[in-house]
Parts: sequence; structure tokens; C-alpha cells
Amino acid sequence: MSLISKFATVGGATLISRIFGFAREMMMASALGVSPVADAFNLAFRFPNLFRRFFAEGALNSAFVPLFSRALEQEGEAGARRFATEIFSTLTLVLFALTVPAIIFMPFLVRTIIAPGLNLCIDEAALPQALSCAERFDITVTFSRIMFPYLASMSLVAMIGGILNAYRRFFAAAAAPALLNLFLIAILAWCLWRQEDTRMLGFMMSWGVLAAGVAQFAMVAIAMRMAGFSLGLQRPRWTPGLKRLLVLAGPAALIGGITQINLFVGQAVASFKEGAVSILTYADRPYQLPLGMVGVAIGVVLLPELSRALKGGRIAEAQHTQNRSLEFALFLTLPAAVALFIMPEPIVRLIYERGAFGPDTTRAVAAVLGIYALGLPAFVLIRVFSPGYFAREDTRRPMFVTLASAIVNTVLSVALFFLLAERGIAMATTLAGWMNALLLFHGLYARGHWVVDRALLRRCAMLLVSSLIMGAVILFAMPYARAFAQTHGTLGQIGGLIALITLAMIAYFGAALVTGAADRAMVFRILKLRAGRRGA
Repeated sequence: MSLISKFATVGGATLISRIFGFAREMMMASALGVSPVADAFNLAFRFPNLFRRFFAEGALNSAFVPLFSRALEQEGEAGARRFATEIFSTLTLVLFALTVPAIIFMPFLVRTIIAPGLNLCIDEAALPQALSCAERFDITVTFSRIMFPYLASMSLVAMIGGILNAYRRFFAAAAAPALLNLFLIAILAWCLWRQEDTRMLGFMMSWGVLAAGVAQFAMVAIAMRMAGFSLGLQRPRWTPGLKRLLVLAGPAALIGGITQINLFVGQAVASFKEGAVSILTYADRPYQLPLGMVGVAIGVVLLPELSRALKGGRIAEAQHTQNRSLEFALFLTLPAAVALFIMPEPIVRLIYERGAFGPDTTRAVAAVLGIYALGLPAFVLIRVFSPGYFAREDTRRPMFVTLASAIVNTVLSVALFFLLAERGIAMATTLAGWMNALLLFHGLYARGHWVVDRALLRRCAMLLVSSLIMGAVILFAMPYARAFAQTHGTLGQIGGLIALITLAMIAYFGAALVTGAADRAMVFRILKLRAGRRGA
């Protein structure tokens, strides 16, 4: 399977999950809007989700996979099973020891970490329909207690996913997150049909998150057994393998979760303004589609490929893999960033504007989404550059870069929030992301770990040109699409947005082929192969 095929496998599975995620957010926006219950659910879900990203896309993908791959190569399957069992047993014990106290002391965690803004009462006279501060605090604590064990399920899912990735079986671990969206869509549909009140809806969705975590664990466990690998539990022991994993995993978790760290910090600051948390969350969903599809796919596939090439002494192959991965990332990310920056409002209006989600909320979410779009390439590039360190078992340097980025994000979030509200938080996230990406690349380039070839420089320049051409086409066509939408209602919105996206794709891919931003020879080979298959 080629590198692009592996990216497509993981990216396709992630795309399916993100599409279901869109459906979930559309239903949630209609039912809850930017209400206090929506804020409480989003705040409660962000905390375990932050740790899920740490484990799934940080520590257990970046630290466990190279060590497991080494054990598999040097000691065979028996040695790899022994190493994995040691880690699985220790991880299970640690998760249990973490989950129980967290549930008990959740009020303290909500008050000090998750939502410090709930300590300050809002002007309830100006918002007569709002919940009191005490009620907002209580439902956030309740939702957080229900959902926190999701962390334990997803951490184990991440480890088993790392085993599957080492065996080059990428689909099951990439598709498992779709179960969460399916569970929540079913709950939302049931509650909307029954016309349940918003508090009951939030309560049932919280239990749905926990049930989805158990289902995801079952899914990847079955996939692991089908791959011929099994795990058991034993008394945890301090072994050299465990010690090495911990040395690598701590910094890797921090690095892999930088996007979620920035979003978590942003939501904690946003909790000082009612509705701001939900605005940030709704804006994050369209932004996460290209980030998840491209960034996660590259992060999952690139690390094992680089690890094998470097451990085999194939330096030229490693350099080629890095450069082509960067090309692939920018090929899909640059046009997405330009499109989200230029036309966030029609996208948000079509996805969300119904029920409790009104035009004013559309404008607020669109403004945040446009700022997030400017940082989209940076966060994808972080996923491209980080494996260059992890494959060499170097987590110290990127850890310091990530810490610096997180500090800058926190300072800017606080400073800009009081000037620009939720838009200031989005701007802080974007600036911190670019700082992180540039420093990671500089570290690799300065040490000779990344040699930029001429093909990469030429294609990157042409990708930027192609994206700007596409942006000009969108700007030209937007007034016509807006007029069509205003005269034809919802169908006009759908038709106008589809027409804009179609024109944008034609302009971008056409320009990419003409300028050479896309590999014309590869495209023609693919088209010729497909034509041959149809003829057969």
C-alpha cells in the first residue's frame, strides 16, 4: 500500500466520523443553541476529550508505536505481546487511580480548571432566561462526572489503536470515533422527538458519551483479535520498556495535544462570558473537518513509516517521505483554509441556523471560524513535523516548543478576550499554532533532519498560487450565490453553497494541474488505471 493510499484510508475513515460529527452539531445547535446547558455539556466534554487527544494523538501514538515496532522487529510477536501486556496492565491501573478521585473531587476541578468563569455571576437581570451561576455550576459538575470515565475507555482504545497501526491496520482505530457521533445523534433524535427539556437532553447526551467510549473499546479490541494479537492483564511491574515509554510519553502527550490544549485554555477563559464556550465549539467543528481528515491521517501513518526507514538506515527514503507528506498536507489544507476564511458565514448558516440558533449567533460563530481558518495550515504542519522528532525518539526539543506555544496562547487568550471576546481567543489559538509549527520545522531543518528538495519548494509555491486563484473565484461568485439564497430559501442556501464549492474545486484543481502544483504524471496514471479497469 502506497503512502497516499494509507493517508486516504485513515483520512477517509476520519472524514466519515467528521461528517457524522457535523450532523451531531447541527442537531445540538438546533436543540440547545448557545444556552447554558450547551455551555455545560461542551465544558464537561472538553476535559476528558483533552486527555483523549493526549493519549490517542500524543503519547500512545508517538511513544508507544516506535517502541512496540522495535519489539516486534527485534523480539518477534512474543516479545511485542509481552511489552504490550506490561503497558496495558500499568495503564489500566493508572486510569482507575485517576478516574475515581477525579469523579469525587469534580466540583474542585470545575471551579479551578474546567470553568473558572462560573465562579463569577453574570448580570442575570440582563439575561432573564439564563440559569443562575449555581445552576450552571451544578450541571457542569454533573455532566463532567458522568463523562470523565470516557477518558479511561479512550486511553485503552488509543493503545490498542497503536498496536493496529504498527501492524499497518489503520481503519478500525480511525473509524471508531464515528461511534460517538452515532450514539449522540440517536440520543438527540430521540429527545427532540420526545420534546425533552434541555437539561434532560444534556444529561442523556453525557451518558451517551460514556456508552460510546465502551463501544469504541469493543470495536478496536475485536479488530486486534482479528489481526491475531491479544492482550491480558498482569500485576504491573517496573520494567525497562515501561521506563522508556514514560520518558517518551510525557513530552509526546504534551506535543500531540497542543491543539486541544489551546482549545481547552480558550474555553476556560471563555467561561467568563455566557455563550462564548458554545460559539467556540460550533466554530471548531467545520475547522476540525480538514484538520482531522488530513492532520490525523498524516500523524498516524507518517510516524511508523519514518520509524521503519530510519531504523533501517534508509535516510533518503525518510527525507522523501517527509517532503511528500508535507506536499500532501498543503495540497488539501491551503484551499480549505482559504475557503473557510473567505466564506465562513454561508457555511455556518447552512449547518447551524435553525431552531435556537439565530442569525446573530451565525455571525458570531462565522467570525471565529474565519480566524480559526488562518491557523489551519499551522496545526496540520505540526502533525507533519512532529513525527520527525518522535521517530528519532527525541521528545525533549518539541516539548519545549509546545510549552512555549501554550504559554503564548494562554497569555494572548486572556489579553485578547477582554478586547475581542471569543474572537480574541481564536486569534490567540491561531498565532500560537503558527509559532509552534515554525519552531518545530526550524529544529528539524537546523539539525539536518529535514532536507527540503526543489520539488517541494516549487510545488508549495504553486499550491499557494492555486489557492489564491480559487479564493478570487469565490469572491467573484459569492454575491451571486448570496442573491440566489435570499430568493430561494433553504434550498437556495444549499444550491448556492454547492455551486460555490464546485466552482472553487474546479478553479483550484485546474490551477494546480496547470501550474504543476499537483503531480500531473501521477494524476494521469491514476486516470489511465481507472479507465483500464472500466474497460476490463
